[in-house]
Amino acid sequence: MQRTASETYRRIWEVVRRIPRGRVATYGQIAALAGKPGQPRLAGYAMRHVPEGLGIPWQRVINARGEISPRASGAVEASLHRALLEDEGIQFDAGGRVDLTRYLWQPRPRRVTHTAAPKMSSRCARPSNRVRRRKSQ
Repeated sequence: MQRTASETYRRIWEVVRRIPRGRVATYGQIAALAGKPGQPRLAGYAMRHVPEGLGIPWQRVINARGEISPRASGAVEASLHRALLEDEGIQFDAGGRVDLTRYLWQPRPRRVTHTAAPKMSSRCARPSNRVRRRKSQ
């Protein structure tokens, strides 16, 4: 079954929702965490289509160089993007870059609930205490 674009976007938005205040993530990082490794543009497209009112912190996603990616809407959106990040305490250098070694979000691995391993039949199990018979001389 192939996932629809909106289903994929929802997965990306759920990852973005986990980014804490004062941290940023890259488009590639978001794509990988959403199960789409190597597809940073897909994360960018999803960020472009975030519906208002969902509480998704779209401003916390930047490019791999630590920069705000240019958009077709221009400088107004870029200045808003920067202002929102600065309001969260994120600093930019003179070149307009965020120090990713300082501000990059490092998500904790998701908790996985482990279930008991299926029981093996006696035919499949390897005997661990095999008794070897000695040959009579």
